[in-house]
Amino acid sequence: MKNKFIYFSAALTLMFFVSCKNEAQNSGSEAAQKEYQGKEIGSEHDAEIDKLISQMTLEEKIGMLHGNSMFANAGVKRLGIPELKMADGPLGVREEISRDNWAPAGWTNDFATYYPAGGALAATWNAEMAHTFGTSLGEELRARDKDMLLSPAINMVRTPLGGRTYEYMSEDPFLNKKIAVPLIVGLQEKDVMACVKHYAANNQETNRDYVDVQIDERTLREIYLPAFEASVKEAKAYSIMGAYNKFRGEYLCENDYMLNKILRDEWGFKGIVVSDWAAVHSTAKTLKNGLDIEMGTPKPFNEFFLADKLIAAVKSGEVSEKEIDLHVKRILRVLFQVKAMGGGERTKGSIATEAHYKDAYKIAAEAVVLLKNENNALPLKLDGVKSIAIIGNNATKKNALGGFGAGVKTKREITPLEGLKNRLPSSIKINYAEGYLERYDEKNKGNLGNITSNGPVTIDKLDPAKVQEAVEAAKKSDVAIIFAGSNRDYETEASDRRDLHLPFGQEELIQKVLAVNPKTIVVFVAGAPFEIENISKKSPAVVWSWFNGSEGGNALADVLLGKVNPSGKLPWTMPKDIMDSPAHATNSFPGGKTVNYAEGILIGYRWFDTKNIAPLYPFGYGLSYTTFAFENAKADKTDYAQNETISVSVEVKNTGKVDGKEVVQLYASKSNSKVIRAAQELKGFSKVLVKAGSSQTVIIKVPVKELAYYDVAAKKWTVEPGKYTLKVGNSSRDIKKEIAITTK
Repeated sequence: MKNKFIYFSAALTLMFFVSCKNEAQNSGSEAAQKEYQGKEIGSEHDAEIDKLISQMTLEEKIGMLHGNSMFANAGVKRLGIPELKMADGPLGVREEISRDNWAPAGWTNDFATYYPAGGALAATWNAEMAHTFGTSLGEELRARDKDMLLSPAINMVRTPLGGRTYEYMSEDPFLNKKIAVPLIVGLQEKDVMACVKHYAANNQETNRDYVDVQIDERTLREIYLPAFEASVKEAKAYSIMGAYNKFRGEYLCENDYMLNKILRDEWGFKGIVVSDWAAVHSTAKTLKNGLDIEMGTPKPFNEFFLADKLIAAVKSGEVSEKEIDLHVKRILRVLFQVKAMGGGERTKGSIATEAHYKDAYKIAAEAVVLLKNENNALPLKLDGVKSIAIIGNNATKKNALGGFGAGVKTKREITPLEGLKNRLPSSIKINYAEGYLERYDEKNKGNLGNITSNGPVTIDKLDPAKVQEAVEAAKKSDVAIIFAGSNRDYETEASDRRDLHLPFGQEELIQKVLAVNPKTIVVFVAGAPFEIENISKKSPAVVWSWFNGSEGGNALADVLLGKVNPSGKLPWTMPKDIMDSPAHATNSFPGGKTVNYAEGILIGYRWFDTKNIAPLYPFGYGLSYTTFAFENAKADKTDYAQNETISVSVEVKNTGKVDGKEVVQLYASKSNSKVIRAAQELKGFSKVLVKAGSSQTVIIKVPVKELAYYDVAAKKWTVEPGKYTLKVGNSSRDIKKEIAITTK
């Protein structure tokens, strides 16, 4: 979305809160394997809809096909047709915007819950958390009387440099769809339309307004479309947002192949397609090729392509009124579906409630990833600890607002420093030092928002006084925690990052602090990978958090102090070097006017595993304060027909002393294939709570059809008969057991 405004005790026990335990029990094998199914858009109101359309003037019909304010189309008051009211966004309900410009409306009652970003949600590897996210956010939307959420954003993480990596979910299409579907279902259960974005092949901010994306058909089908397809077929999404860029030479908001042939004809999509803001480039072609509503930044609303120009096109005979009626009917159907029309009892909603803050907390707590824990440096042992140094701008930085895109106006955003103050006993002295300054080169800062790969230019020279303050704080403290990483001014829509270096001189600062206090824990608050190999080698403990919502600081403190056992897993690969990543190794990012996805199906860990390139931290990786063993992994049989489902069981034993959750991951491999394949692909996962000393049997079901590849010549999904290896592990690089099966 384009936006003209840039927002810049001591006896702690190693156990979960009871509430967290109950939630965890519900997020075990059975819940994680639950198939979420949305409710199909019905046709029971078609006679009433047809009657309404027959009473409408041409101008009234066309008024419904374009923005009549920043976030709504036009209704027809005399016929009882309301505006379709939209709202950003991915982190929670955006503050109210003026009807005809981007300025805040100035409401005093539009505060909302700030939810963890998409990357954090994916890091939970927990479909139940995704459903909770959807229902909770849906209630907030209804409390603000909205009909549509412009979310979730489910584009693939193709490059670690992507400005919206924090908002997107994963580099893996299977994980992507298994998080997206329950989110959409939960949201729409609250009588709100999900607008799933950005359809499709919209994987970079650089030149996004016009770049022509070239992807071969198999890669398109296997990597970039599965989450969208599942959103339509399984979640029954009511709306899809067309992307800015071109695909195979044609803008995506007027792309017949993508909008008509695939989305509607193949997948049976019955909802509406909404443009990204100012992503429309024609009138008759756009309408004919599948778009329903044009939205955008103001020029006068009547000057939109689907406004006065469309009226003229109908009157000249270029567009038929029957075509107009088709799109109006689609819009009216979804308005009836969410009970904005028709008189059904609609969800009233609630917003910024303690219940919703608790939802945000639960997601945040499961999202935190423990990357390193040498000699059990974590959780913090407070016996004898009299002082803790808290260092880093990120200890106090707030991320609900910021950057170029949708944020949340919230009354509660617990920072890491506040979280530790809330949780540490008063006997422990906190020595805070900012350490580094968030500074940008003002001459280059204008690049932010210019749709360029040259993202914000940071000033990386440290301030000597700030460094001295941080070093002194670390010296005089028993333990030091540095909060480093990024923020939403640096990671932002509308520009991709320049590289993976830590901005603002943070690496130098961390090394100086480690030199005076080796008991220094490094916590990264960020949404996308950075080059952190040197830091990871030297620090005894490394934690990865995210733009983690209203309760992020409390959740993070509870992980550091052991009230919550970390269970997050990386939803993308952390490379040692940017040139190890496929889009960069193939020199195919960012392209110019055209970008060719030269890596093909080998996106993310598929590339690293197939090419035998060691990542810093692999896809699916995350440690715990306990240890797990996988035993007795087996399939229910050895041979399967094409229409059957493989059932893999594994006994997960907690061999440590703390209750904990583990994510069992199932990857599939096919050797001697007649087509090029990745070394392995994720095909199932399940998150389970196992109490200390106990075992849980996890069952992962994999439909044989999930093993299919897309046969371009036959234009269909094909399961190649023969032997497959199913690999059970807890990351893509930590496979514990292998199971051989055969398909017929």
